[in-house]
Parts: sequence; C-alpha cells; structure tokens
Amino acid sequence: MSVIPLPTARRPVALVVAVDAFLDRFRDDPATRATYTETLHRLRETAGDQLPVAALTPEIYEQTMARWDERAANTWNKHLSALTSFTAYCRRQDWLTTDPGRRLERRKVTRTRDKAIPRARLDRLFTDDRNSLRERVLWRMLYETCARTEEILRLNVPDLDMEFRRALVVEKGGDRAYVHWETPTARLLPRLLAGRAIGPVFLTDRRAAAAGRRAPALGDICPDTGRSRLSYPRAEYLFKQASQLHDPHGAGYTLHQLRHSGLTHLAAKGRSAAELQAKSRHRHLATLGIYVRLGEETSARITAENDQHHRRHRR
Repeated sequence: MSVIPLPTARRPVALVVAVDAFLDRFRDDPATRATYTETLHRLRETAGDQLPVAALTPEIYEQTMARWDERAANTWNKHLSALTSFTAYCRRQDWLTTDPGRRLERRKVTRTRDKAIPRARLDRLFTDDRNSLRERVLWRMLYETCARTEEILRLNVPDLDMEFRRALVVEKGGDRAYVHWETPTARLLPRLLAGRAIGPVFLTDRRAAAAGRRAPALGDICPDTGRSRLSYPRAEYLFKQASQLHDPHGAGYTLHQLRHSGLTHLAAKGRSAAELQAKSRHRHLATLGIYVRLGEETSARITAENDQHHRRHRR
C-alpha cells in the first residue's frame, strides 16, 4: 500500500499534493474515487498542479464547473459534491481558510414520473446491428441485472461467473454483491470476451496511453490488448447517440434508465417490493415505491382479500 505523506500547514501545499492525499482516502471505494478523480482532474487542468491550495478562488471553481454547464442537473450536482468534499477536506487540514465554492449552487433535479423505456423500444435497440457488440452487451447487462452503471463498467473478467450467469460487483461503500443476467447476455458475453481471462470486461476501442497524465492505472488496462477500461462518460455518450433513433422525442436515453426500466418491467409482472430489493440492492424498501405504487384500487383489493370477517359473512 502506498503512503502519501501529508504536508504541514506551515508551508504552501500544492494542489496536486492535496488532490493525491484526498483521493488516497478512497482507495477501497473505486466508484467514488473514479467520480472524484474526474472532477479534480478538471480542477487541476484549470488551476495548475503547483498552485497553492490556499490560492484557490471562486473564479477557479466556476471555470472548473463550466465544463458541465450544459449537462443534466444530476451530473452538475455530482461534480459540485466532489468539489465540496475536497474543499471540506482541505479546510480540515488547515490548507484552506475560505470556501472557493461559495458562489456555486446545486441545481434542481426535475423528476419525471415515468423514466422507463418501453420494452418494445428496448428490444429494437438491443438488436440493432448498427451498434457494436460491446454496446449491446453493456446495455443488455445493465437492463437484465438492474445494476448501477458504475458497477458494471468496473467489472473485470475474473469477476464473471459464466456458469451461474452472475458477476461480483463493488457496491457503493465498497461492499461486494452478485448481480445476475439472463439468456441474451449469456449468449453475447463470450463473443465480447473473445477468450480473454484478465483485464476489464468493457474496453475502449483504442490502446491506452503508455505514459503521461492520460495514462490509466494498471488495473484499468487489459494486458492482452493494451486497451483501457471504457469510461462512464464515453459509454453514456454512445448510448444517448444510439438511442436517439428509438426515442420519439429524439433526445435519446441515459444508461441509468436501463436499470430503472428493468425494475419497472419486473414490477409490472407482479414482483413484490422485497423481490425488487433483492434484485436492485436498494438499502431501503421506501425507495422502491416508484416501482410498486399501484394506487387506491390495489389497496382496496388487498384489504378486502385479507378481511376474514367479510369472508365469513359472505358464507
């Protein structure tokens, strides 16, 4: 395990040193680390690696967040949260006395009642040969497992259990759990792997940079092909572009909608909240309400069916 020495508060602390120390705290939580790394890499590009942390200003933070000005509110909020967390860490270390993010605000997320993609549209999307094998496997796996996109993109080949059609993913917080897929994914997955036994499951189209700031971590490179792990932003872009052809509004869909659609379609087939929780691994049943909310008629029916006095009276 690498140990990153923390500089003292008596001398200026370079931004790159502070970022490395901050990210090192998340070495056991790769999903969070990946999100924070993307945000802080942009901060380093904007401010410069050697800028003292104490010299960070609201203008630098605003320039950093400008990259995501046109993105969805959830994306904006995710990156703002990363900056906020980094700022709080630096202030605890006495490297920073002000809040450079004080002018930035979280954006309101517009929630729609129905984010599910109709099954017929998904079938056309999944079988469209204009989309690459990699994309079709990824989309089907997300839909069939109802897993989070980060969890699936972080999979390595040894995490797959082909015999039992499952994979061991790293959840939020670092816990590990199995997700399960169906026959369509099981048929396509061996073609995607093409005999590989190591490295990320989902790879980029080109070989990774061998050195420099753009070089990925060794764990994100396939030693057989030299290609690196497919990133969330790239996967999201490709899905949105491909799904525009199947979206009546022409806007395209998001990868998260595949998870939402999978759970919605399972609920429509009568799966209980407890069963959906086992599939999705939501920690609280209350968060599954959007999938199992069936209305007042359902409440009246199950109450009547459970009314023993009513049944005896009818006899």
